[in-house]
Amino acid sequence: MERRFALTARGTSIPREMIAGMTTFLAAAYLIVVIPSLLASGGMDRAAVTAGVIIVMAVGSIAMALYANLPFIVGPGIGGSAILGVTLAQVEHIPWQTGLGIAMMSGIAFVILTLTGAREMVVRMIPPQIKLGLGASIGLFIAMLGCRDAGLVSVDVKRHALALGDFSQPGPVVALIGLAVAIALQARRVPGAVLVGIVAAALVGVPLGITSFTGGLSLPHSPMPVTGKVDLLGAFTLVALPYMFTFFAAEFFSTLGTTLAIGAKAGLTDEQGNLPGIERPFLVDSLAATLGPLVGVPGGTALVESAAGVEAGGRTGLTPLTAAGLFLLTLLLMPLAMAIPREATAPALILIGISMLGTIRNAKGDDIVDLFPAMAMMLLTLISNSFGTGIAGGLLVHVIVQVLAGRWREIPLGLFILTLPLGYYFYGAATAH
Repeated sequence: MERRFALTARGTSIPREMIAGMTTFLAAAYLIVVIPSLLASGGMDRAAVTAGVIIVMAVGSIAMALYANLPFIVGPGIGGSAILGVTLAQVEHIPWQTGLGIAMMSGIAFVILTLTGAREMVVRMIPPQIKLGLGASIGLFIAMLGCRDAGLVSVDVKRHALALGDFSQPGPVVALIGLAVAIALQARRVPGAVLVGIVAAALVGVPLGITSFTGGLSLPHSPMPVTGKVDLLGAFTLVALPYMFTFFAAEFFSTLGTTLAIGAKAGLTDEQGNLPGIERPFLVDSLAATLGPLVGVPGGTALVESAAGVEAGGRTGLTPLTAAGLFLLTLLLMPLAMAIPREATAPALILIGISMLGTIRNAKGDDIVDLFPAMAMMLLTLISNSFGTGIAGGLLVHVIVQVLAGRWREIPLGLFILTLPLGYYFYGAATAH
């Protein structure tokens, strides 16, 4: 243990790391319920996807533990899962097999950039305003999705607008109780607050007829219904390009932000705020993003829930190794996970979405050239109910605003070139309606 994880050098111990691993597991366990629910809404087999999510989280976290020796767990992000299960499958009517192909292609691009050391070039090309708006746009999309799953909002067909849901129905009641529990516990910094909120909502849903349990322990469900179903040829289209970029950007910037922010919290960064050996977690994440779609899971990344384990004292790879063992145990509890209704998982989506909105606060509110593209991307995402349309429009608006402001020399050539296919997609999306 000492030779593998350098426990003494990082000022930690085996008991502390194991406690941190359990804390990380509690903080991230809700993803085993939320992500399969999102993917199942796009037509995927929920039981098979649940098994796939657990496998990716366990294997990815083990790889992070043994190869990078960092206290980060790896798993699919909610943003990528929402893009595949909702935007692609339900809004754009793109088969989930093609969605997995798009996610896999973005992972391959990330592997190439990681191995060639071209990360900084991509970071320089993407405007800071778009980076800030990207997280906020995904957050807005996810929060609205949670409200719809909870029945808190509905679509008014006659007015072509959103309306308040029927709060006399049991669905919104279940969701609001779960949301209240999660907020109360998060405010008190209780580990696993979101998971407890989901469980509380599910239990309340039993007498209200929303939740029905069919069993406890069982043999692990097979992921074969979604394994090896990747459609790579379908990913080579202009329509898929914005989504390929979206998967890539979400995974790329999520990994960068998570590793640096949580690494700093753990005292693992240097004086300049850089994380030594950052190429190792990048490689683990890029491989998870590439290989995850083979078992039906998009967008592997270092999860922000790792911060809970670092807060509990986690400093080495023993933390994600412990969490991985607990994730594998949940394979025997899949009937319980499958019984959780979407009204119970909706509070997690709402809370995660709202927390992601905080990224926009770093935008320069006194400079319309900086603020307008990010806000335009958020509005387009909400209006179109499509994050692909939002990101395409946001990039185009950024270029237009920069040109109007006389700052066209600040636009990278690569971004100018990228606007051509994105412009075509945005035009097609607009004329289709």
